[in-house]
Amino acid sequence: MNTINIPITNKRIFFASDFHLGAPNMKASREREKKIVRWLQSIADEAEAIFLVGDIFDFWFEYRKSIPKGFARFQGEIAALTDKGVKVYFFTGNHDLWMKRYFDEELGVKTFHEPVVIETNSHKIMVGHGDGLGPGDHFYKFLKMIFTNRFLQWAFGWVHPNIGIGIAHLWSRRSRINSQKKGESFKGEDEWLWQYCKTTEENAHHDYYIFGHRHLPLELTVAEQSQYINLGEWINYTTYCEYDGEKAQLKTFE
Repeated sequence: MNTINIPITNKRIFFASDFHLGAPNMKASREREKKIVRWLQSIADEAEAIFLVGDIFDFWFEYRKSIPKGFARFQGEIAALTDKGVKVYFFTGNHDLWMKRYFDEELGVKTFHEPVVIETNSHKIMVGHGDGLGPGDHFYKFLKMIFTNRFLQWAFGWVHPNIGIGIAHLWSRRSRINSQKKGESFKGEDEWLWQYCKTTEENAHHDYYIFGHRHLPLELTVAEQSQYINLGEWINYTTYCEYDGEKAQLKTFE
């Protein structure tokens, strides 16, 4: 697992996930995009680093010579942040796992496809989208194996974008973020990402486990000195996590 060292001085690290830009329709997505840009602008001066933890887009596929249209305000703000020296990290989720090199090359963003460990002055933090981790969900794990197959990605890349992206949007409309009215229900001890954190903690200590994917803002105890934080999503909750060098906690924007 990759490790990122981020010494904390007087600035902070921010985490957010599951913007699902493009869902449930372009009008609602545009208003949410503007809100996300306002949030990024509000934290720009105090951010040491910003982690965008997957499903930022409801669908994303990079063709060799094109990308999905839209989201120019969001991408422009990310470019402005990296231009001024803010480190921005992007994690692929189950909706945007076809991210390749565009954000790295065009926006100065480091892209990850698997969880990483952040080491600060005093804490160790595991962060990732969370899809495919923990027990169960065997059907999705099978689908992810198909979707991440390099040959199948290459083959899909030969489908004309008007057709390929159209098919992908039809598929994404079946996702729970498009069909749910208000968040997810808490599953108690059956929260599979919480179980994953507990199992991982038995083998290697982490002060915080920060994931997305579940669409439910959560702050749960893993062990005496360890906590699991789920970032929620931005259709219903607009929650994010702020780490100030001493503690990490969920907050709500606007």
